[in-house]
Amino acid sequence: MIHLPDLRQVIVLSKTEWLRIQDELNQVDKVKKKIREDVKQRQALHLQSEEVVRQWSNTIAGQRQKKLEAKQIRDEIEEEKRKQIDKEEAKYQQQRRKEAIEKAKTQLYYQTDRVRELHGALLLTEVLKEREAQIELKQRIKSVSKDVDKDFMNMMKARKDEALRQEQEKALQIKLKRLAVAEDLQQQIKENELKRQQQETENKKDGEEIQRLKELHQWVQRMEEEKKTEQKRKLAQAHLEHVTQRNLRRRADTQKQQAEEAQRKLFLSAKQKMMKLRKDREAELFREAQMRRERIMNKLIITQQEQTVNEEQRIAKAVAEQEAKRALQQLQDEEKMAGFIESITKHRDLMKEEKKQRDEREKQNSRDRLQATKEADMVFTEKQQLKAQRIREDKIKLQDFNALQMAEKSTRHQQQRRDEYEFEEKNAELIAAEESQFRQYSQNVIKAADEAERNVFPLHKAARNGLGGGCGHVSCRARPVYLVQDCTGAQMPKYVSGLTQNIKTLNEALDIQEAKRRLGFTW
Repeated sequence: MIHLPDLRQVIVLSKTEWLRIQDELNQVDKVKKKIREDVKQRQALHLQSEEVVRQWSNTIAGQRQKKLEAKQIRDEIEEEKRKQIDKEEAKYQQQRRKEAIEKAKTQLYYQTDRVRELHGALLLTEVLKEREAQIELKQRIKSVSKDVDKDFMNMMKARKDEALRQEQEKALQIKLKRLAVAEDLQQQIKENELKRQQQETENKKDGEEIQRLKELHQWVQRMEEEKKTEQKRKLAQAHLEHVTQRNLRRRADTQKQQAEEAQRKLFLSAKQKMMKLRKDREAELFREAQMRRERIMNKLIITQQEQTVNEEQRIAKAVAEQEAKRALQQLQDEEKMAGFIESITKHRDLMKEEKKQRDEREKQNSRDRLQATKEADMVFTEKQQLKAQRIREDKIKLQDFNALQMAEKSTRHQQQRRDEYEFEEKNAELIAAEESQFRQYSQNVIKAADEAERNVFPLHKAARNGLGGGCGHVSCRARPVYLVQDCTGAQMPKYVSGLTQNIKTLNEALDIQEAKRRLGFTW
């Protein structure tokens, strides 16, 4: 059951009162909030003041900042200047490299054979011009008066004497220098000779020590060889003794087997003789018994009527005793024979057993040898199969390798032919360019020499078509060059004399009949 409140006892507060009560209850939180707001406000003011101060120019920090900015600007300007200077330096260095390359190319071009020959011809033209000038000067000197000639000759003589004196002084200085150098060389030779003698002495000592060590080594080797020889001799002697003992054992075994075989044969022959004697003895005993029976029967028949019953008993007793003795003798003989036969049988069985065991051992050894031989044959067969397989594989690999090598060789050959063709084309282009360049250069030189009133005939001769210095026909823009067959490799002369023409006539047969007559074949 819910109890409703009494409205008369309920107090209704206004909003302001309620807020005042809440503020009074939350007094601590309000203070903290106010403190936090004050802190935030102070921080905002501090940041604002720092921002304002940062923009000021009359402070130490502002001045430092301005200096830093100005320094950075100056560094950037200097860096731009350095970059510009580096670019200009790079262009300058590139221009210098280009000029050096062009200069080197020009110098290399001037070092070629044709250009050097052209320059030589140009020098010849200058020499010819100078010679003409000297001839003209000489003629002018002759046409001058005698006094002028005498003064000139005196002046030339004075100059000549002065030059001779200077030459003598130079020669004297050179001679003194050469003498000093000779003395130094003699001193060095003496020092070298002393060093050489010391080195020879040391080498001699080293040689003696090496010889001693060599002899010691040879002696040690001889001792080792003698020891090895002695060991080999002892081993050979031991092996020979072993072989001798083995042969003796085999011979003893063979003799023993032969003795046993002879004993066995003797025993068999003795046994056969005993069996025969036994049979003969039995037959003889049987005959004697039969004869005794017959005699007894005859006696009994004869004396039957004469003797009495006692006599018959006595005879019967005698016969019984005789039979008993005979039976006992026969039993003893049979026992002896049975013992003898039993010993023979035991010996035969023992020999049979030994032979059987020996045969079994031989069969087992034969089986073992056969098995070992089969296994060895199987292993050898497997090895042969593996070897054949490996040989087949090697042949296949070799064929593949040869095919690959042939293909590579064919490809390489084709590539080489293409490279040679390209090289020939480029070489032809280079030769054509060089020919054009040389033609232009030679024309300029000839033109300049002609304008300077020089003799241009050597230049025209040097500027002829074809490379090389020979006199043959031009082939592929090149003339043949003939070099001396020695270490110098100098070029042979270009002139043609009568002797060379005669040798050419002797070695070249234009008329075969004339050549035959010259060689002595007249038929």
